[in-house]
Amino acid sequence: MKDPRPLDFSALNTYSLHGRFSKVTVENFAKPLAPGLSVRDLLAALPDQLLGRDFPELVGRLAAAHKAGRPIMVGMGAHVIKVGLNPILIDLMERGIVTSIALNGAGIVHDTEVAMVGRTSEEVGDVLGSGAFGAAKETGEEVNAAINRGAARGMGLGAALGDYLLARDFPFNHASLIASARRLGVPVTVHVAVGTDIVHIHPAADGAAIGATSHADFKLFCGLVAELEGGAYLNIGSAVLLPEVFLKALTVARNLGHAVNSFTTANFDFIRQYRPLTNVVNRPTAGGGKGYNITGHHELMVPLLAAALLDRVAGLQGEGG
Repeated sequence: MKDPRPLDFSALNTYSLHGRFSKVTVENFAKPLAPGLSVRDLLAALPDQLLGRDFPELVGRLAAAHKAGRPIMVGMGAHVIKVGLNPILIDLMERGIVTSIALNGAGIVHDTEVAMVGRTSEEVGDVLGSGAFGAAKETGEEVNAAINRGAARGMGLGAALGDYLLARDFPFNHASLIASARRLGVPVTVHVAVGTDIVHIHPAADGAAIGATSHADFKLFCGLVAELEGGAYLNIGSAVLLPEVFLKALTVARNLGHAVNSFTTANFDFIRQYRPLTNVVNRPTAGGGKGYNITGHHELMVPLLAAALLDRVAGLQGEGG
């Protein structure tokens, strides 16, 4: 066997750097930051690359949708509640910027516990071995009472739970996403996968009531999506369930003749997942609009989005005046 011979690079073909296209120039670089700068200044100082370009563009599209009176829908997993972001979302609802909320079943568990006692999220490792995980008496009783009452009245789950929390006048209703939304008249839909939530293991759980109220909410969600043209849908922290629900709602709306073709979508999560990227960012906007995939921790990215959006909305209002 012959010994391998290294290649001789002396005849390598080269070209001039001066004539080559380059994806990055110094004009794209970030700008130095000064103490006390505004949110607008911060966004303007970002490098004109990747998320530094996409994030301000997304903020601009959301602000334009709001100014045009179009909906900004938010679908979210329970982790958003658990990291303490309810006050920011409630403020956006109060300002008329967020026009609807879609939750999974875990979301109503944590939000109800917040309303009742001002805290949530047990340490699973401490209680799973004894079989006590999810067995909090009040959580199971209150959530299921709201669902069962709602089913008897032909209501959707989100509206039923909102009415129930307000009627019970819990001490932390002001911090509850669902109670606040109901107070403000903002639709909340809840999309349940039976068996995934701790309230399903409680004696008061009624599968028929859970199914009826959640299915009613799916129909309502489809109605909201049918009006999404020119608006936006944000998926925050739901890796599977809500991206699937959104895609099914979109196809229902289009099947029934609603023009939902040009709108903005964005997925916010701390890791990249297949379904949000495919079912929220790419497929729905293939025929118009634009989708964005924003990777980062909710407790940082959602406040940044809200701050940037409020600043941009104020700017547009000033331009309009």
